Amino acid sequence: MDIVRLRNDQIRVLAHPLRSRLLGSLRLHGPATATSLATELGTNTGATSYHLRQLAEVGLVAEQERPGSGRQRFWRSVHDMSSWHRSQYDDDPDAAAAADWLASQQLGRLTSQFEAWRAAEPEEPAEWRDASSLSDYYLELDAAQARALLAELDAVVHRWRDAEPGPGARQVLLYLAAVPNLEER
Repeated sequence: MDIVRLRNDQIRVLAHPLRSRLLGSLRLHGPATATSLATELGTNTGATSYHLRQLAEVGLVAEQERPGSGRQRFWRSVHDMSSWHRSQYDDDPDAAAAADWLASQQLGRLTSQFEAWRAAEPEEPAEWRDASSLSDYYLELDAAQARALLAELDAVVHRWRDAEPGPGARQVLLYLAAVPNLEER
């Protein structure tokens, strides 16, 4: 899995509703043209092309050569995953605001995806209802232990991401978060 730690310029560019959706679509569905992305995301080709070029300028997407595609320009994500720590932008208020915006967008997306699953769950096969989970754990850790735990869990996720899908495989959304419990104080 190819992970990029977002630089200040990258997080500032990515903190835009259409750009973050474009990058997400390219990561989820693979290379696409601006036209197909515009159709998928309900926008126009001009705006899509502009924002793809903005993402390309900071190295988050790139054009992909496709033999036999003629004049069509296909775009691809350069990395499988983006990562950041809020503290890395402490000296750049614009990048810090971008990191905050992206985190809020991720939380909103998480909520909507879980709500959609909960609404659809009664109609889903029992094997998938039994395979889904929403858990919370309370651990007493110091910062170094929390980092080590996340690194270990990331390694497990990467191993499963690279595994060959079995029969009946579906895309599974897995969110991993570790934050201090502020209510504890």
